[in-house]
Amino acid sequence: MRIIEQRKQLSKKIKKAKTIFIMAHQDLDLDALGSSIGFYSILEKMGKNCYLIIDDKRNELGVSKILKELDGCIGIIKGDDVCNHLYSRIGQNLLLILDTNKKELLQNQSVLDYFDEEHMIIIDHHDKGPTSLTAGLEIIDQEVSSTCEMVANLMECYQVKIDPYYSTLVLSGIVLDTNNFTLKTTEETYYAAYFLTNQGASPKKVQYLLKQDIKEYMERQQLILNVDIKNKTIAISKGSAYTIYRREDLAKIADTLLFFNDIETTFVIGKVGEKTIGISARSSSGVNVGEVLSKLGGGGDEHVAAARVEDSTIAKVESELIKILKEIEGE
Repeated sequence: MRIIEQRKQLSKKIKKAKTIFIMAHQDLDLDALGSSIGFYSILEKMGKNCYLIIDDKRNELGVSKILKELDGCIGIIKGDDVCNHLYSRIGQNLLLILDTNKKELLQNQSVLDYFDEEHMIIIDHHDKGPTSLTAGLEIIDQEVSSTCEMVANLMECYQVKIDPYYSTLVLSGIVLDTNNFTLKTTEETYYAAYFLTNQGASPKKVQYLLKQDIKEYMERQQLILNVDIKNKTIAISKGSAYTIYRREDLAKIADTLLFFNDIETTFVIGKVGEKTIGISARSSSGVNVGEVLSKLGGGGDEHVAAARVEDSTIAKVESELIKILKEIEGE
């Protein structure tokens, strides 16, 4: 566990900082938000002044529930307000980037203007790529299930007990990213869940946070109807050219498709912006989806990956994806 191995360097940087800002990726999911709030709670226990940067204009249902429940309880600011909260000595400000290492995926890229590399920390479980940031301390562990699992390990290492509600949010991120402990789950993942439950996390509350809007669920299921099977084990699903999906929608369908007989690898393609195509991929064995999507400008690991392609169409991206898969198969 790299976060345990690098805990001393992490602790040293935290101790030097007077004000700490936490920022995750756009379109927050339960892993990004859960790890951010978990880390925020750890920092508060350490007596640190900290802020959580959130610029998202809309959120998935679980994230919306949490933000509504936490309204006024923690320091949430917009990226453009960071300048108003910086400590007077600029070198004593610290930026923590969680659950991503890609510049284009940040909540607000302009926040980077206030920090040099030495005063940035990245904590993530996704593979690095061409657009990955460089920080004074990078704790990137592709072997763990989620950033929330890393935060849970840090809680135990630092012997910090946070509020049971916040432990629940950390647990929710693990449950989400493992798809209820069916993907990328190790004995350490189960132990992290046990540890959080022992700290007061509520599995019942986690299931409440994971509940979905029925209309959105029905819209996502339409993606399953438009699926092609390649080589008997690879499922490629395509969204409507007239519908803009959230990144999380594509990810959930990619997870779901893995539950069908003989399917070992899934790719879900859909519009995530007017001219932006998103791809979410999952693999239980066989194809290294991180390697595949890195060729499309994305990244991830052998089991979970994603990419965004600008100024393209679903048909073009599908064609390029099939070409890459054939090239890899021929190697």
